[in-house]
Amino acid sequence: MNYNNLKISIKQAEEILLNLYDIKGKVLELPGEVDFNFRIKIENEEGFILKISRPNEDLKYLDFYQKLLQYVEKNDSNLIAPQVINDIKGNSISNITDVHGSIRKVRLLTWIPGRIWNDVNPQLDGLRLSLGEQCGLLTKALLGFEHPAATREFVWEINQSLWTKEYIHLFNEQEKEIITYFQNLFEANFNDFQKLRKSVVHNDANENNIIVTKNLKNPKVTAIIDYGDAVYTQIINDLAVTCAYAVMNHCNPLDAALPIIKGYHSKFPLTEKELIHLYVAIAMRLVISVTKSALNKIEEPDNTYLVASEKQAWEVLKKWFLISPDFAHYCFRNACNFSAHPNEVNFKKWASQNSFQLNDLFPTIKKNEIQPLDLSVSSTWIGHQEEFNDLDLFEYKINKLQKEENDKIIAGGYLEPRPIYTSSAFDSIGNNGRESRTVHLGVDFWLPNTTPIHALFNSEVVTAVIDAGYKLYGGLLILKHQVEGLTFFTLYGHLSVDSISTKKIGDTIKKGDVIGFLGNKLENGNWVPHLHFQIMLSMLNYNIDFPGVAFHKQIDVWKSICPNPNFLFNTKGLQQPKTNSNEALLLYRKQHLGKSLSLQYHVPIKMVRGLGSYLMDQFGKKYLDTVNNVAHVGHENYHVVKAGQEQMALVNTNSRYLHENINLLTKELLETLPPELNVIHFVNSGSEANELAIRMVKAVTGERDIIASEVGYHGNSNMCIAISSYKFDGKGGKGAPKYTHIFPLPDTFRGKYRGNTVGDSYAEEVKKRIKKIQNKGRNVAGFIIEPIISCGGQIELPTGFLSKAYQYIREAGGICISDEVQTGCGRMGKTFWGFQLHNVLPDIVTIGKPIGNGHPLAAVVCTQEVAEKFANGMEYFNTFGGNPVSCAIGTEVLCFVKREKLQENALIIGEYLKSELKKLAIEFPIIGDVRGQGLFLGVELVDEKRNPLKAQTNYLANRMKDYGILMSTDGPDHNVLKIKPPIVFNKENAKELIFYLKKIFAEDFMKSY
Repeated sequence: MNYNNLKISIKQAEEILLNLYDIKGKVLELPGEVDFNFRIKIENEEGFILKISRPNEDLKYLDFYQKLLQYVEKNDSNLIAPQVINDIKGNSISNITDVHGSIRKVRLLTWIPGRIWNDVNPQLDGLRLSLGEQCGLLTKALLGFEHPAATREFVWEINQSLWTKEYIHLFNEQEKEIITYFQNLFEANFNDFQKLRKSVVHNDANENNIIVTKNLKNPKVTAIIDYGDAVYTQIINDLAVTCAYAVMNHCNPLDAALPIIKGYHSKFPLTEKELIHLYVAIAMRLVISVTKSALNKIEEPDNTYLVASEKQAWEVLKKWFLISPDFAHYCFRNACNFSAHPNEVNFKKWASQNSFQLNDLFPTIKKNEIQPLDLSVSSTWIGHQEEFNDLDLFEYKINKLQKEENDKIIAGGYLEPRPIYTSSAFDSIGNNGRESRTVHLGVDFWLPNTTPIHALFNSEVVTAVIDAGYKLYGGLLILKHQVEGLTFFTLYGHLSVDSISTKKIGDTIKKGDVIGFLGNKLENGNWVPHLHFQIMLSMLNYNIDFPGVAFHKQIDVWKSICPNPNFLFNTKGLQQPKTNSNEALLLYRKQHLGKSLSLQYHVPIKMVRGLGSYLMDQFGKKYLDTVNNVAHVGHENYHVVKAGQEQMALVNTNSRYLHENINLLTKELLETLPPELNVIHFVNSGSEANELAIRMVKAVTGERDIIASEVGYHGNSNMCIAISSYKFDGKGGKGAPKYTHIFPLPDTFRGKYRGNTVGDSYAEEVKKRIKKIQNKGRNVAGFIIEPIISCGGQIELPTGFLSKAYQYIREAGGICISDEVQTGCGRMGKTFWGFQLHNVLPDIVTIGKPIGNGHPLAAVVCTQEVAEKFANGMEYFNTFGGNPVSCAIGTEVLCFVKREKLQENALIIGEYLKSELKKLAIEFPIIGDVRGQGLFLGVELVDEKRNPLKAQTNYLANRMKDYGILMSTDGPDHNVLKIKPPIVFNKENAKELIFYLKKIFAEDFMKSY
C-alpha cells in the first residue's frame, strides 16, 4: 500500500485518543519506522505517546512490547522507562478500523520528558558516558525476561545481519569493498559470536530514542525509549547498536565510542570475549542501516525517516573501515579496565623471568650502562626548536655528550612526548580539534654508524623495507618471535640499506645472529646514527611499517601494545623519570604561593614550550594562543632568544656604565615615535613604567590629582593600583583614593553615551572631573588612558574624544599619558602606537609587555620639557632598567617587527578577523559588538537587551581550550572575549579560530540566554 495511504493524520489521532482513552490533548506527529507515533501534550502533565500500528500488525509482537515495558517497571523501579496505559476498557492494546477497513493496533504510553539525543549539542564524553550507563542499567533490568516473540526474525538484529549480502549490488565499488570487508569479518567469526551471552535487549538506542536532561551545561542521559526493536540476541549487540548511532558526526568515531563502552561496563560488566566482537558488531549494525536505507528509497521513497541516518552511517562506516580491528579491540579493553593488550601481563611476566644485557644487542660496544638523553618537550638539552632542527648542531651535542660519558650508551625516549615531530603527517583532526602524535614508543640508542645489531631471540623476518618512506631514514626491520607460547615483535629502525637489502620476509634468524648495521647520516635524513628499538605485541594492520609515535590521549593503549623495552634489560638508565602531576603542582602552588594568584581555566594547563603563535603542554599538545600579547613577536622567537643569550654570555650590568645596547634600543624606539617624544627612561615592567610616569607628572606639575577611565588598569604597584578603577572598584577594592578621579568608561556600545557621535560627551565627563578638582582648590596633575581600553573590554575610544580630552587637560595645566603597554609596537596595524590612531601627541608614553617579548623590559618616553623638569636633582636609577641584555632583546624585537613587516601583518590579519567576526555576529545575535584595531580585538556577548552574558562568555573560553585554542575574557561584566595574539598570528591561525568559534557559538548553552 502507498505510504501516504498508510499514514494516520493528526486529526485521526485526536479522535482515536478521545474514543479509546477519553483523553483530550494537543497532538503532535513524531517520526517512526513502523508505528505512527504522536506526542500527546496535556496541560500541567508530562503527557503521553500514542502509537498506532500499520494494518494487521502481529498481536504477539505487540504483546511482547507491552509485557517487556511492564517487566522493566517491575524489575527496576529506579529506571526511567515508558509505562503502559490501559484504554477505557482496561486493554493495554486496542483495536481500530481505519478508513480502508484495515485493523490497526493502538497503544498509549507515558511520555518521558527531556530532549532527544539529536537535539543535544555538544555531545561530549560525559554525555556519552551517561548513555552507556543507562544502556547498561537497562540491559541489567531486562535480564530474565522471556516471551515467544523475542526470538522472531528481525532484519535489524545483528546476529541475523548476513541477509545484507543479497543486496550488495545496490552499492558502488567503494561501498561494496567496505560492506564486503565487514560481512566477511563477521562471517569468519560467526561461530564464536554465536556462543556469547544472550538476553532480550533494547536493540535500538538511536538518536531519536535517547532522552537527555534539559541541563545545557552538563547534560545527562536519563532514559531510553521506544522498545519496538527489542529482541533476544547477543548482549554485546545492544552496546554495538548504541555505539553505531552515538558516534555519528564525530571526526574520530572510535574515540567517541569509548566513554559509552566505559559507562555500559560500569553498570553491566562485559566479558573479554564479548569485546573481541564489538568492533565488527558495530560495523554490521551500520551495514544493516545503509542497506535498509538503500532498499527503503526503492520501496517507500516518500518516507524520509527511513533514510534519516544514511549519510551519517556511511561516514562512520568509511572511518571505521580505516581502523584496525585489533586496535579497536584493545581500546575497548582499556575502556573496561582490562589490560589493553591481552598478552601484556604474560609478556611482562616472561620478560621478568629472562635476563638480557645490552651487550646481547650490541656485543661489539662492550657497554651495559646507559646515559639517559632527554628529548622531551620539556627538555632544556634540546634547546630551541631552531636548534634541534639544526642537525649539525644536534650531532655536535651528541658527540660532546658521548665524550663526557664515554663508558655509557646514550639512550632513552620510551613514552617521551617530543616536540620534534612537526610534520603535518603526525597531525590529525580529532573530536577535540587538532591532535599531534608526539609520544615516542621505542628507545633510541645513539651509537656509531655500522654498529652491528644482534638478535636477542630466534626470529622470523616479517618486514624489511628500504623504501616506502624510509629512503631518507635507512632500513626498517621487524622480527617476529615466539617464545614459551608468547608471540611478539621487535622493530629496528635506521639500519643501513645494505644490511636490509639481503633480508626477505620469512627468513629465519637465530639468537645472537647479526640482523643489521646502523645506517650512516645520509641514510638517516642527516640524523646522527642511532637505533630505534621497539617492542610490539601486535602488528595491528601494518605489514611494511609500524608507528613509532602515538597520540598522548591513546597512551594507555599504546604502552600496552608496545611495552617498555627496558622490561628486557632492566637497566637503571632506561627507567622513566618521575614527574610531578598537574594536581601535585597545583597543590604545592596553593600551599606556598600567593593566595590571590589566579590560574586560567577550570582545569589549568601546564605549559613547557612555546613556538610562534603556539604554546605546548608537557605532553606535546599545541595550543593556539589568541591572548598572549606579551610574546609580541611570537613565543620564544629565535632571533630574540639568541640576542639575549649572546649578550648574557658577555656582560650584564647596570646603566651607570657605557654600553652600545642602551643607545641602539633608544635609537630604534625613537624612530617609531614623533620627534617631540625623544627622551627615554628604561624600566622592567609596565607597572614600573606607569609608576614612573605618574611620578614625573607630579614632579612636573606640582599637583597630585590624576584623571583616569572607569575599568582602567595600569599596573600592580601601589601608585598604579591607586589610578586603576579595574582594581579599586573591583573585588577586594575600596573605591577611588582621594586624588584619583574616574570618568565613565567611554563605551559607545553599552556605556553612558552610545553611538558614533558621543566623543564630545565623554570628553565633557573628563572636563567635569577637572572642574571638580579645581573646585577643591587643587589642579589636575595628569590624565592617563589606553588608546584601546583593554580590561574595560577592548573599548575603542570614541571619535574625537582623545583630542578633546587632551585639550581640556592641557588647558588646566595637566600632563597627558598614553599607556601603550598593551597597544604599542605595531599591534594596531594602521599605526605603530595606539595614540597615533587619534592624531594626538601625548607628553608621556609608557611601554611594557610587547617590547621585551616576555623578558622584563619596559620604557617611559617623554618630551624634553617633561624630562628636564623631572630632573630636579633627585637621581632616578633603576638597577636593571636598561641593562645590556634587556636592551639587546628589545632592539631585536623592534627590528624583527620592522624586518618581518609585522605591523602590516597585524593590519591584514586583524581586518580579516574583524570581518569574519562580524559575519559570525549576523549568524549568532549573541555577538553584540566586534571592535578593536589590528590584532587587538574584542567580541562582546549580550542578550537582545544588551545585558551582559558572563556565563556564556566564560563557557566559550573554556570550550575553546578543549579544541586547543587559548582565549580569555575581560570587561567590567566579564562578557568580552579579548583577542590579542602574538602579531606573527597568520591567516591559517585566524581561520582556525573562526572555525571553532562558529562551532561553539552553535552549542546549546551559548543559545540559552
